[in-house]
Amino acid sequence: MNATPSRSDLAAVLGNFAIEMQGRSDTETTLQAIVAGALSIVPGARWSGISMIEGRTVTSRVPSADLVAELDQAQTRLGEGPCLSALGEQRTVLIADTATETRWPRFTRLAARRGVGSVLSFQLRVRHENLGALNLYGAVAGAFTDESIAAGEIVAQHASVALCGAVSESQLQTALASRDVIGQAKGILMARERLSGLQAFQLLLRTSQHTNIKLVDIARWIVDDHETRLPDR
Repeated sequence: MNATPSRSDLAAVLGNFAIEMQGRSDTETTLQAIVAGALSIVPGARWSGISMIEGRTVTSRVPSADLVAELDQAQTRLGEGPCLSALGEQRTVLIADTATETRWPRFTRLAARRGVGSVLSFQLRVRHENLGALNLYGAVAGAFTDESIAAGEIVAQHASVALCGAVSESQLQTALASRDVIGQAKGILMARERLSGLQAFQLLLRTSQHTNIKLVDIARWIVDDHETRLPDR
């Protein structure tokens, strides 16, 4: 269990954490830094992970141990737990003792059986965008104090801003890559089928609609097929 740091120590650690977050630009390394930072900063945290909203599902990302992945996924499967409440109700959620908690009986029974005594979840949010939740697990009941909650909320605030930036950067890179491969597929169809640029794009779009396959995946298949037909140099 992490010892409770002094205020000066905590300020220094949080400052270093903020600097560390600024140096991350992709989603995966940002998530890993958040989990590692939370474990070193928040008193009482033994295990940590992040649950992210992806479409209509909540998925477990970068768990510090298999136990975390199991408990994060169990909340989604059971439809109950502190993480889902933090996500849905936009707040910090604490389970002081999994053996006596009554709000989420199926989840807390599982957590207690796995040796988890307490749980602390923080929503990761920037303005109106709900990114996910930071989930911390303690090995004993009462592992998380008021100091743990205060430190965790600051970590979550820094993490939310950094994660928002990393997700935006990743989405931009994905969009640029998708646009590039669609452009390549259009060029291949224009040359192969003697089509205009508009006709080639319409053909891609119709194929996507008829097959229920994403446009970019259709385009990528055409590009890959074209490259396999090229003679070896």
